[in-house]
Formats: sequence, C-alpha cells, structure tokens
Amino acid sequence: MSEPQPPVGGAASPPAANRYGWFVGVLAVLILAYIGINTLRTNGPGSEGPRVGRVLPPFAAPLLLSSLAGDANLAARPHSGRAGAVPACSVHRPDALNSCDLARPGPVVLGFFFTRGAHCMGSFDAMQRLSKRTPGVRYAGVVVRGDRGDAAKIVRQHHWTFPIVFDHDGGLANVYGIAGCPEVVLAYPGGVVRGTIVGRDQAERDLGTHVAGLVAASRARGWRPPA
Repeated sequence: MSEPQPPVGGAASPPAANRYGWFVGVLAVLILAYIGINTLRTNGPGSEGPRVGRVLPPFAAPLLLSSLAGDANLAARPHSGRAGAVPACSVHRPDALNSCDLARPGPVVLGFFFTRGAHCMGSFDAMQRLSKRTPGVRYAGVVVRGDRGDAAKIVRQHHWTFPIVFDHDGGLANVYGIAGCPEVVLAYPGGVVRGTIVGRDQAERDLGTHVAGLVAASRARGWRPPA
C-alpha cells in the first residue's frame, strides 16, 4: 500500500575397528544440529511473535471485508522498496487498518488466523467475547493468505466485529514471526510488545487471564480505560 502494494509488494574409510565409534560420533553431531535448528524455529526470535519490549512492526493492510486489494504496506520509512513507498503508519483510509492507529489509544490484542489446514476460529471467538467486556482494549485480527472470499464467509458466520485485515502474500505474518495459529500478540498502549500467546489452550481458554494481565500492567504504566 502506499496504498497497499500490488502483489506488492576424498577421505579414506576408517579402520574396521573404529567404524562403529565413527558412526556414533557423526550421528550425535547430526542429532545436535537437528535439535539446534528446531529450537531456533520454535523458540528463537521470529518464530513466536515479535520481540518483547519492541514496538509492533508497522503495517497498513486492507480490511478483509472491504474492496481494497493488495499486499500489506510494511514500510517503516519512505521509499522502502517492496515494503512500501510511504510509511505504513501514514496510511489513513477507511478501508485499511494501520498498526499505529490501532495501538495509540490503548492496549492491543492482535490475533492471527489461517484458513487452510488450521483450526484457529476459537481464538477469534474468544477475542470477540472479551471485546465486549474490556473497554479501551483494541482488538484486531489478521487473516493470512488463503481465499479471501472464504475468510469473509467465516467472519460473517462468527459475527466477529473487531477489525480484521487480509494479509494477501503472508508478508505481515512473516514480519511478525507468526508460524501458525492460534497466535495472539499482546501490546501495551503505544504498541510496545508484552508477549505472544501460542497454542489453543492459551489463545482460547486462558485468553481472558492474559488480557486481564495486560490491562493491569497497562494501568500501572499510566493508561486508563474510557469511563
């Protein structure tokens, strides 16, 4: 988006007596490498949401139920190539949502949803319920890739009323380090990341507890919900 971007955006063999020990040693190295790689994928930065203490990565993306097409603008500064020609947070239009406008007034609960091969609707249902009970908290969703029409049907069937954007090429999810769903990012007013909830129990059953903690911590930082 400047406006949303168009899609845009040779060693000898060991002696026989030592072959078994050599094999075990190589196998151990391979196992350690595998564990290391998978630890990075599941626990390292960029695999389970944005870094705690950092400001939410900026974005401006088309609202799912609008007619605006294109990939999310992910530019933090002007002339950022495929990320966007203008800063995402300078995009203000009724058919798009930008992260700065979302986070400026209050705490943020930002959920991610995949329509293919995942069962994440429960997290958005929980967000919808909580949105009625937590004034001042800003709820929003991101539908990642998939068929936009199918996603729109799901939104209408579940009566989700908080703003939901469409991440056409998955670029927004990638910048946020979202590997699957359900994942829900929590941020303080102003967009400073508190943490990311991963897994169905946390994002569905226990979401209320996490949001209550976010509200209490935001109040301790000086935020007050609307009267």
